[in-house]
Amino acid sequence: MADEALSAGAVARRLGVAVTTLRTWHQRYGLGPSQHVPGHHRRYTPADLARLEIMRKLTAEGVTPAEAARWARQAPAVDPAELAGSGRLRPARHGGGLTIPVGRAGPAARGLATAAMRLDSAAIGETIAHALATDGVVATWEGLLRPVLAGIGERHAATAGLIDVEHLMSRCVSEAFAAVARSAPATGPARVLLSCADEEQHTLPLEALGAALAEVGVAYRMLGARVPTAALVEAVNRTGPAAVVVWSHTRATADPAQLAALLAAPRRPLLVLAAGPGWRADMLPAGVVRPVDLAEAVSLAVAVRDSLDQTMTS
Repeated sequence: MADEALSAGAVARRLGVAVTTLRTWHQRYGLGPSQHVPGHHRRYTPADLARLEIMRKLTAEGVTPAEAARWARQAPAVDPAELAGSGRLRPARHGGGLTIPVGRAGPAARGLATAAMRLDSAAIGETIAHALATDGVVATWEGLLRPVLAGIGERHAATAGLIDVEHLMSRCVSEAFAAVARSAPATGPARVLLSCADEEQHTLPLEALGAALAEVGVAYRMLGARVPTAALVEAVNRTGPAAVVVWSHTRATADPAQLAALLAAPRRPLLVLAAGPGWRADMLPAGVVRPVDLAEAVSLAVAVRDSLDQTMTS
């Protein structure tokens, strides 16, 4: 076992994370090295590495670090890919059926998760529509949809299953957000342009932003998934938006050159937002803003719209 133990630097390189991230996971969540040799730094065993792999995969899917760490600590001490392939790493069972973890979310989220596991699109649609009508887009996204989607992602990361559940749930969420946009048409020019980063295929958070903007009367254009940089710049030059939001879900699609190209465009937007967990704050070009959540992205877009409208009428 000693020959297999790894240093923090070696583990960080294997996982593709910073050593400081490993330290944080150790100090906050107890996912640290377990092998100790007197006179030497602690080292990570294969079991430690397997738990960290689960932690990395779940957080990359949007699971909160605390929830991801809880599942990582409970996982068997072997490689997670091996577990998924062998079927030994199974979702928790409740009442004879598979369940989707929703953390501290309320009964509505648990009910939605149950409907998702049943592939009950009617119940899913009704639950989402009721929440949107009662609480609005931002609260529904943060308190209902994100926990369930993250739970589905967590289960998929652990078992390689629930692909059918994820696809059905995503379609229902998209339809619900589209309905909000249709029912609350904004007036005036579209001053906000929404786009996924090049090769980025996760669109639901961007659709949530579009629905939230429509809800407060802000007109926008949605370009959708996998927008090449050249096409995005061309769209900016043709439409002259006041704000551009570029979504990246994973580090692999978060190329700061895309943002730099927007800042250098002939019709440079007043505001460029780098939204999503893929973007690292320390890699963003000067002048780019990284909103912390959906509510802040909406607030910034509204502020820019209002500022521009005020300038044009004064």
